[in-house]
Order: sequence, then structure tokens, then C-alpha cells
Amino acid sequence: MILDLFRLDGKTAMVTGANTGLGQGLCIAFAQAGADVIGVARRSMQQTKEQVEQTGRVFQEIIVDLSQKDAVSRIMEACDRLCSCVDILVNNAGIIHREDAKDVSEEDWDKVIQLNERLVFFLTQAMANRYFLPNKSGKVINIASMLSYQGGIRVPAYAASKSAVMGITKALANEWAPFGVNVNAIAPGYMATNNTANLRNDADRSEAILDRIPAGRWGTPEDLMGAGVYLASEASAYVNGFTLAVDGGWLAR
Repeated sequence: MILDLFRLDGKTAMVTGANTGLGQGLCIAFAQAGADVIGVARRSMQQTKEQVEQTGRVFQEIIVDLSQKDAVSRIMEACDRLCSCVDILVNNAGIIHREDAKDVSEEDWDKVIQLNERLVFFLTQAMANRYFLPNKSGKVINIASMLSYQGGIRVPAYAASKSAVMGITKALANEWAPFGVNVNAIAPGYMATNNTANLRNDADRSEAILDRIPAGRWGTPEDLMGAGVYLASEASAYVNGFTLAVDGGWLAR
């Protein structure tokens, strides 16, 4: 049956930035589809844990500061203690720094690139070498952005990093698809999350954004659930290197 292809029974999914927002929503979606979940964040994920466990699935957490260069090694060490295999990796954690391009410091630039780009590549590389390539299976979902397609305003480091996420997605798909590893991305539109709080609180900017979205509203973490389960499941077995926009029609305008 076709719906069986969307089941994640027996799988373990790792989601970075799992304490809130889109990451939390994806954790819940995977659990509802039958997967156990490992959340990665720098602070407690108790709320996510409670919601995952309500589905009857197991939630484990790895507390680590993802902005640090030893984050990948610490995550891999924790994986050895927590599970025998990771089947699904979601690179969701990210930050945004808003400032005129002429004023961005090297320090602020590096912080964004470290978390949004460098971590994405090296964590995926480590997971592939440990689990995906030896097992000839695995699902990688990178969280891209509308700014993977556009330049944005006052967010040059973020735009650069999210353009890189799309490029990394294609590059890894080219190399790993022959080994049964699917690497894809989701580009959320304007979502009601912590990262967009300032925009949503600016009445003029919020109105301008909503005027361009055909769906007429900000997205929610729930809007990403279906796309996440699809790309994590066997239903997307022949989807490689693609970035799926979940944007209420933003890019169509």
C-alpha cells in the first residue's frame, strides 16, 4: 500500500535544533510516523521529549553547543552511547544575523557560516562515513531557506550560508545517490519561529511579507511535517539533490 512507504517504523532520526520551532515539529512528525528520535541542541529539549513520547516513541537528547568546532566529534561520541544506527539526519539548526552588509564583522560572519554551513557539511560527512555509506542507505534532509534562492536584505552571511546549503545538498547527492543515500533539502518560507520574531513584530515588514505570500499567512512548524516525513521515507527513494520549497507560494510570485 502506498501509505506504507511513508512509515518510519524501526528508524532512528537525528534532528539538530530540536528544542523548538521547525526542529521540534519535525521530531514530532517522525515520531508520529514511527521513528525514534535523537534531538541535538545546546539546551534542554524537555518539551520536545514529552511530545515525542506521547506518540509512544523514544526520544533521546544530545546537549552540545553546535557553534563550537568540536560539536561533530561530541555528537558522534554520544551516538555510540545512545544507538546502534542513525537512519535519518536533519540539519535544521541555524542562526541569522541582521545587519547592513557594510557593517558586518568577521566574527559575526564566521558565527553564521560555522553553524549554518560548516556544521551541515561535516556532521553529514561524519554520519555518512559512520552509518549511511556502510549500510548503503540513509536519508539526509538539510533545511535551506528562501534565501537559498534570493539575496534578502541585511542578512548577507545568512544568504551565503543558505545558498551553500543548497549547493552542498546537490554535491552530496551526486556522490552518494549510487550508494543508496538520499540527500535533499527543504526550503521553508516565512515561518512563525524565533528567527522571524523581529520581522513579525514589525507591522510594516510583516504586512509586506504577507502581501506577497499567496497563502496569505505565515507558515508554521506543522506545515513542514508532511515534507519532512516524505523526504525521510521510502516514498522519496528516487528523489536526489532536490530542494523542496514549503513557502505558501512565495517563490511563485
